[in-house]
Amino acid sequence: MRAFGLFLFPLVLSSSAAAQVAPVGSLTLQAAIDRAMAANATIAAARLRGPINLANLAVARERLNPEGSFELEKETPKEAYGVAVPLELGGKRAKRIAVGEATVRAGEAELAATVAQVRNDVRRAYFGQLLAESRLMLLREQRDLSMRARDAAQARFDAGSSPRLEVMQAQLALAAAENEANAAEGTTAAARAALNALLAQPLDAPTTLSTNVDTGEPLATPAALMLAQTASTELVSLDRQIDAQRARIALAEALRVPDLTPTFTLTHRSEPDFTYGWRAGAAITLLRIQGDVTAASQRAQAQRQLFVRYRDEIIPQAQQVEQLAQDAYQLGQTGIAALLQALQATRDVRLRSLDAIDQFQTALTDLERAIGAPLP
Repeated sequence: MRAFGLFLFPLVLSSSAAAQVAPVGSLTLQAAIDRAMAANATIAAARLRGPINLANLAVARERLNPEGSFELEKETPKEAYGVAVPLELGGKRAKRIAVGEATVRAGEAELAATVAQVRNDVRRAYFGQLLAESRLMLLREQRDLSMRARDAAQARFDAGSSPRLEVMQAQLALAAAENEANAAEGTTAAARAALNALLAQPLDAPTTLSTNVDTGEPLATPAALMLAQTASTELVSLDRQIDAQRARIALAEALRVPDLTPTFTLTHRSEPDFTYGWRAGAAITLLRIQGDVTAASQRAQAQRQLFVRYRDEIIPQAQQVEQLAQDAYQLGQTGIAALLQALQATRDVRLRSLDAIDQFQTALTDLERAIGAPLP
């Protein structure tokens, strides 16, 4: 075993020295990161959200289109020319623009966070493959050395200068070294596939890595905390998402304010009363609110009827059945199974009545929200 270690030591040194020399056409860590920034599918998908957010912002900045009308009628006035200009009240347009701008900023922050995550994944996969290859090289050398040690032990045994035990020990060491080398080959292949996937390359593409494993210097704890507070893409992304949600809440509040649509109509040919006339008006958008209130009110009424029926009819009847079942069991007219079944039926009815109460209260809550004011 001492000879085995002395033989292995120069091999390890030679492999470490060879690792310090960057081969021609090798891939450095920075080159891998640059390739991932340009070709990674996750980053490409995150970048595509930017134009979508900008398009949504442009739509949010649009104003409602005016409406024109032209009427020809048999009764007077025979002609009418009208125009209606919808007006958004409650600051809807400004809040809609604020949502669009906040979404754009949140998208930019999410892109930066995605880039940072992919960069971190590339760094982790790069050194994972580099260390896996170094480990594989070392285990292969150990396997070759074990094979030569086995051969040497066999030769000595054949010459009669060593016992059979040494041959068996050498064979056992060789088998263990082969197993470790085979496992390391699978680990290396997996590490190579993980890095190639991040670089948008074929999973089995050969890559020669040249950055040393001891590259980089750790930051002191205060400096690391300061850098995280000032440059963390995750924190920025969370802040931008919170701002976007607040803007959406403000827009939702503004949407509860009805809109106003002033209208003006020029009438013509209403002889003998007049040749030209006019009329004006203003329409308030209440249709959606009326629909929500009507639907919520009808649901609340239906749920109340269901609850009242449970309270006034179904539960009393179930209680009567339960009492009759108890009396019949005490008189010996029925067995325990019939009594238990009656008790179970009463319990189920009470549970369904509680569900009906819950649905009724939920319907009242929805009605109050649709009305936009407390219920009396």
